Amino acid sequence: MYKFKPLLKQTLWGGNKIIAFKHLDLQMEHVGESWEVSGIKDCESVVAGGPDEGKGLNQLVHEQKGLLVGKENYERFGDEFPLLIKFIDAHQNLSIQVHPDDETARRHGKGHGKTEMWYVLKSASGAQLYNGLRQHITPETYKQMVENGTITNALAHYTVHEGDVFFIPAGRIHSIGAGAFVAEIQQTSDVTYRIYDFKRKDKNGNYRELHTEKAAEAIDYTVHENYRTYYEPMQDEGVQLIACPHFTTAVYDLNDPMTIDYSELDSFVVYIGLQGSCELTDDHGETISFREGESVLIPATTRTIKVEGTIKFLETYV
Repeated sequence: MYKFKPLLKQTLWGGNKIIAFKHLDLQMEHVGESWEVSGIKDCESVVAGGPDEGKGLNQLVHEQKGLLVGKENYERFGDEFPLLIKFIDAHQNLSIQVHPDDETARRHGKGHGKTEMWYVLKSASGAQLYNGLRQHITPETYKQMVENGTITNALAHYTVHEGDVFFIPAGRIHSIGAGAFVAEIQQTSDVTYRIYDFKRKDKNGNYRELHTEKAAEAIDYTVHENYRTYYEPMQDEGVQLIACPHFTTAVYDLNDPMTIDYSELDSFVVYIGLQGSCELTDDHGETISFREGESVLIPATTRTIKVEGTIKFLETYV
């Protein structure tokens, strides 16, 4: 089992929740993101503790191959770890954006598109986000609405509460609003097409670049009635939230000890701590502590994990 050193991102829109949530003894302002498990070049997670301390995540994948990520995953992704896990704290609205699917990304010379999901953590009262279109628009109408600053009128928006879940397949317009704090699970990709940035200027007085044409090509213009993911919370058992070709995610809310069986799963597993603390013990006898604000990578060779404590966490794998 692996933990990683904190990889914190200071942003113009970042808040002050992440440092405390991760129980870090640091003084940093405007921390917008914590990249929990990342194989992105130049933003790669580095192992904290144990015999592999200091190794990058992709080096681990290269050395252990299918033993770490699963045989089929290694054949599919090679030495690149296939998921990117983040905590995101928005003190201000993030830009309105869209991500391309795999085919569109490759057409633009990028490796992968980006499908993702959000699990909402304890956020500010009244915090909102945008996810999906609430009215039918054409690519031409979209460009006009970006130009005249009315694109948010076409988007579905939600007031969010802790435990809310939103799935964001590639092509769906979205944005995290001021006060929202989320855990994000996504394909390993840093391809974002910025649609609208509320006419804000950066620290040098410049508007950030918009990608209007590329976004117009990437957007899925389908309108759905509701974009929220519904599930029934349960105590002391796993509840599946999302199952898609890119990841499967469940939430566990445990008070009693539980042994989770992965003997039939050909994949790594990542645990993302949401509340509380526990000890994790694998079938090899290794035990580590785990609590809110932490993430743990469990190798594909692990057959069982015993969880002992009071803990709420996300489980995700490919």
